[in-house]
Amino acid sequence: MILTEKETTTIKDLQTQEQACIDKYNRYSKEAHDEVLRDLFSKLADEEQRHQDSLGQVLNGKVPSCDCNDCEGKCYEPKATYDQLTNSTEKKEDCYLATDCIGTEKLVSGEYNTNVFNFANSDVRKLLADIQVEEQNHAEMLYKYKTVNGMS
Repeated sequence: MILTEKETTTIKDLQTQEQACIDKYNRYSKEAHDEVLRDLFSKLADEEQRHQDSLGQVLNGKVPSCDCNDCEGKCYEPKATYDQLTNSTEKKEDCYLATDCIGTEKLVSGEYNTNVFNFANSDVRKLLADIQVEEQNHAEMLYKYKTVNGMS
């Protein structure tokens, strides 16, 4: 598979977005006070790294298979760490981190939604659509974390 210049540029732009997500999740996993949130950030960093790797494979002419799994967000059930009524500094700081990442996931998901149409290859479009669903799952997981901890 040979990519056009526009397709190559699009993949590189998406890789930049993925790297920003990886960096953010790794940083926030160190800053979060709650172990549940730290673990979620670490998990999401790993998933963003898989996205980054998949995009790299596309640049190298190979389209990795995808599972089109949209269950991860729906099936995520985090344990509550914070009491619904308390408003500690730690809770406020963790709420900020989770909220910031939800906003990031919305932006990245939108990039995939728009850029999927830059590709002629249906396997690449399927991969990008799958990654977009996974980005939506990330936002849903973060939202569920906030909800169970009385942050939404």
